[in-house]
Amino acid sequence: MLEFENVSKSFWTGTQRKVILDQASFTVNLGESLGILAPNGTGKTTLIKMMAGLEKPDEGEIRRGCKISFPLGFMGGVLPKLSAKENSRYIARLYGLDPDYVEAFCRWLCGLEEYFDQPLGTYSQGMKSRFSFALMLALDFDMYLIDEGMPSSTDVHFNRKAGEILQERLRTTTIVIVSHQANVLEKFARRAAVLHSGRLTMFDSLEEAKELYDYETQG
Repeated sequence: MLEFENVSKSFWTGTQRKVILDQASFTVNLGESLGILAPNGTGKTTLIKMMAGLEKPDEGEIRRGCKISFPLGFMGGVLPKLSAKENSRYIARLYGLDPDYVEAFCRWLCGLEEYFDQPLGTYSQGMKSRFSFALMLALDFDMYLIDEGMPSSTDVHFNRKAGEILQERLRTTTIVIVSHQANVLEKFARRAAVLHSGRLTMFDSLEEAKELYDYETQG
């Protein structure tokens, strides 16, 4: 499970203090995927990074009782000077997995062909997103963290393959996904929450969350 207990987080913008979370307490149990609705600029990415352990709270405690992924699209764990092949094998060793399997899986899913053996620093943003997503799926976590949904890629074949694998993983894993669009969450979660002005309000259904979200963002 993933548990937040009285967690607070804020940043000084130079002119004012921006509150991301204010004494938030909630639990995500395995098998109960969660969608979080949040307007742009409210701290969606910061929240996801806190779940992954990449950002520390100002106050409170975050407990992780399972294998939690790095956020989809996060490239901080890979080295731009290394190729996708070298990075996939390096990351596999860090997680105690078979480097041959992780390399083969990423090579198959990415479809980068000869670019797979070239440095990541030469990749386009779309190519980096494809590799990041493939690497996340190759590592087989208990809980996957996704910021705004599927990777930004114009490769239809990749999107279809990656989407099918992610849907298959939903049967045995848990997903936490944050987005400013309710329709993005519908594919992944029935249970939902709304993040607004530092408050995280949990609901049993996405429909209930959408009502509050629409009221706070449009009303």
